[in-house]
Amino acid sequence: MKLGEGVEAAIHCAATLASVEGNSTMPGAALAEAFGLSPSYLLKHLNMLTAARILESVPGPAGGYRLARAAERITLLDIVLAVEGREPAFRCGEIRRNGPVKIDASAYVKPCGINAAMLRAERAYRAALAEVKISDIVANYAAEGDPRSIAASCAFVERHQRPQKSSSTPQNPKQM
Repeated sequence: MKLGEGVEAAIHCAATLASVEGNSTMPGAALAEAFGLSPSYLLKHLNMLTAARILESVPGPAGGYRLARAAERITLLDIVLAVEGREPAFRCGEIRRNGPVKIDASAYVKPCGINAAMLRAERAYRAALAEVKISDIVANYAAEGDPRSIAASCAFVERHQRPQKSSSTPQNPKQM
């Protein structure tokens, strides 16, 4: 199975945004810079994550992106489905019916064994992704990452995060 490059970018962005303090944001251009990506390319994926309510987009000159919910509540599966869509990776086209000898559809009452096996594998794959949270990725990186890489990442986030003005009314009551 091959996932699009956007999945890697989306996971890295979510992990980076997990390090942003409080309700601060980080501009999409800074996230693109952090990973050497085209801002327009990354914006497409950030918009997908926003539509899936994984990220929140804050408008304005001091705006940017932040996690829409706690990193403990965002799984790798959430991100993969937001970027790649909900359809299974394998899509059975029932090509067994396309041969030169046309047999009545009643000969194909049982599901295709190949399709059944691929769907079992898909369920296992999705279950494994659902077990891993962005908070796990961040904690593992903090515990096992090279100290130089961690220091550089922390400095980047510190330099590019944008504090937001506090208000007495939460912007998103669902986050409470």
